[in-house]
Amino acid sequence: MIRDSSAMDRSVDRPRRRRWPLLLLLAASIAGAIYAYPSVKRWASSETSVSLAEIRIGTVERGDLVHDVSVQGNVVAAFRPTLVSPVRGIVRVVAEAGKLAEAGEVLARLSNPEIESRLQQERSTLESLRSEVERQRILAKQGSLQGEQDIRLLEVEVEAARRALERAERSRAEGLLNVVELEKAQDEVEVSTLELELARQRLALDREMLDFEVREKEAEVVRQGLVVADLERQVDELTVRAPVSSLVSRVEVTDRESVTVGQALVALVDLSAFEIEVSVPESYTQQLGPGTEAVISVGGRDFRGVLESLSAEVRGSRVQGVVAFSGEAPEGLKQNQRVTTRLLLDTRSDTLKVPRGAFLESGGGRLAYVVEDGLAVLRDIEVGARSVAEVEILSGLDVGDRIVLSDTNRFEGAEKILLRR
Repeated sequence: MIRDSSAMDRSVDRPRRRRWPLLLLLAASIAGAIYAYPSVKRWASSETSVSLAEIRIGTVERGDLVHDVSVQGNVVAAFRPTLVSPVRGIVRVVAEAGKLAEAGEVLARLSNPEIESRLQQERSTLESLRSEVERQRILAKQGSLQGEQDIRLLEVEVEAARRALERAERSRAEGLLNVVELEKAQDEVEVSTLELELARQRLALDREMLDFEVREKEAEVVRQGLVVADLERQVDELTVRAPVSSLVSRVEVTDRESVTVGQALVALVDLSAFEIEVSVPESYTQQLGPGTEAVISVGGRDFRGVLESLSAEVRGSRVQGVVAFSGEAPEGLKQNQRVTTRLLLDTRSDTLKVPRGAFLESGGGRLAYVVEDGLAVLRDIEVGARSVAEVEILSGLDVGDRIVLSDTNRFEGAEKILLRR
């Protein structure tokens, strides 16, 4: 007989199912969905995305904006004369390029025998004229002395004639002298008196004539002195000297070379004063002029300057200008050193402004991406004055708005951009 397996069966309790983990999972899923809803919504509404680390964001604020333009410039010496030959001749070069020359130091000597010979001739003529003046003065004294002697003699003759007339009058009164003799004595007095008067007038006239001749000779001496002085100046210019302490930048001639009038000899650079040659875009020239303030950046420091001149000629859409330091000047500047200069056009007070960025060019100054709730939203704007660091906002933005300053061409005109963290 085969026995069944009932003896091996035994009852087993069915385990109870636990539902709380499912509830927790469900709650977590709901919470996650609620938390992720904004992001999902932004993602769904955006056309593309960009990492915040890849863009630069600026905030709109209100304040003063300095309207300026940045230009590159080269340092040049304010005084850089080129010494030229004043005459035709042979030059002896003393200067050496690259060396410093003190003020008055001889740089070159010119040889011109014609001028030097003329100087000697004119000096000799001057000495002759001076001698002639002295001789004329002596003649004037002699003539004056001779005239005074003649007058003195005539005065004696007049006195003698008067005494003779007195004697004749007394003799006539005593009946000892006839009328003829008396009249003769009277005539002698009148004649001698007239001769004395004429002699005095003649002496005065001679003195005036002699004085005139002396003055004429003295004038000739003065004229000849001017001729000699001019020749001495020309001879002195044959020695070419440095007008100021400076650096010899170039020697334009060789030793013993024959040069002509006006030919360049030596070029100098005055190292004591520098200025900046700038090239300004033509579009800014209407807002600029001599006296425009400037800021010159050298070695990380800013120095005040002023636009001294602006060329009237346009070359390649740019205009050349010169900016001079108006206050402290930096030390150690070198010829042709490149520096950055900001020309200050004007200052606008209490205006909306934002840092300048590449968005200005990519949006044409009419579009900007405003950061709103994790998105960069395209918005129409209007900009005004632009400076090197900031740009004026005329409309489309308010204080506190944050915009994308970076190049926005990469967004390809998308209306909304998701900003990823």
